[in-house]
Amino acid sequence: MDKQGPKISVVAPVFDEQENLHPLYEQITETLRDGYSYEILFVDDGSRDDSFTVLAELHKADAKVRVIRFRKNFGQTAALSAGFAHARGRIIVAMDADLQNDPADIPKMVAKLEEGYDVVSGWRKKRHDSVMRRLPSKIANGLISRITRVKLHDYGCTLKAYRKEVLAETKLYGEMHRFIPALASWNGARVTEIVVNHRPRTSGVAKYGLARTWKVMLDLITVSFLGSFSTKPIYVFGGLGLLSAACSVILGLIVVYQKVNFKTDMSGNPLLILTAVSLIATIQFILMGLLAELLVRTYHESQNRPTYVIREILESPVEKENQR
Repeated sequence: MDKQGPKISVVAPVFDEQENLHPLYEQITETLRDGYSYEILFVDDGSRDDSFTVLAELHKADAKVRVIRFRKNFGQTAALSAGFAHARGRIIVAMDADLQNDPADIPKMVAKLEEGYDVVSGWRKKRHDSVMRRLPSKIANGLISRITRVKLHDYGCTLKAYRKEVLAETKLYGEMHRFIPALASWNGARVTEIVVNHRPRTSGVAKYGLARTWKVMLDLITVSFLGSFSTKPIYVFGGLGLLSAACSVILGLIVVYQKVNFKTDMSGNPLLILTAVSLIATIQFILMGLLAELLVRTYHESQNRPTYVIREILESPVEKENQR
């Protein structure tokens, strides 16, 4: 390992995968030991089996193995976030610990990064999963690509390679780890994908079911909002307020027309009630937009967090000398 740290950090979340850990470690080691400086960072996400015991043995036998252990199960996104935060490599490769991701694909992903990309996403073109898992995944991938405008075939594939500086700008919550390529792209990162080998599970039990689809859809709404309006929420709430105001005006005019021309009794007229509700909604939407604007400004200013991301700065030799 060089003085600047390893070139590659392999981050693998672990949850009840005791039977897969030794083979995974051996495959990663065989792939990387001759050509790269690397470390393997396992994150034990509150495993209930002997996964941590196995990880402790691997750590004791090999200094390149590091282990983070959670107090309880926090989920894959939290495990990846912890791994990213503690990784020392300049390139971070995330992968599942269930042996369905193939470590032999890591050199190809690293080579793709060295072509100038910032994120390389794996595409499980030939998946070894049931139809009940593949079909919802295909629909979700199409929907995510359409809404985020970052076209990838397989957002759900954990096997991805990142430049470390890209992840430094990304905060993960919920099931957000699958949206990292989109979030990174919105910050100016160059994103691509390559076909990777997907292997059938040979031991252990799959941890992900159809119930996670709903969480992904809700997170997609959040990501879509963050990507479009995180620094200008008044555009959303103000737009809804203006739409509600227009409805209120139209309904109000209809009520007046009915009263003047048909002498309609206003006491039980549902349109009058809708007019009042629309007017109240207008006020609420606009106030929500103003409050959201205050929160956004407080967030950015309190942390001295800019609303932009700089890739690089080219300076003249004179300016560099003056800064010394």
